[in-house]
Amino acid sequence: MDTSKRKVREGVVVSTKMQKTITVKVERTIRHPVYSKVVTRAKKYYAHSENPDVKVGQKVRIVETRPLSKLKRWQLIEVLA
Repeated sequence: MDTSKRKVREGVVVSTKMQKTITVKVERTIRHPVYSKVVTRAKKYYAHSENPDVKVGQKVRIVETRPLSKLKRWQLIEVLA
């Protein structure tokens, strides 16, 4: 049983051009504080991936980890679709 407090995010792979690194776009929806309209916000994360057959457009789950490089702080845990 994993009792760690690591953050988990789900997103879509947008780039696999680096070695053992994928770029994952995570979208979230928020309600605008003034206009009450639902707005989509997106952020890109660099994630470590030992799996070479991850393709652009696949949905994946990433988990927070120790710093692996200057920008890489996430790790791929599973491919969802």
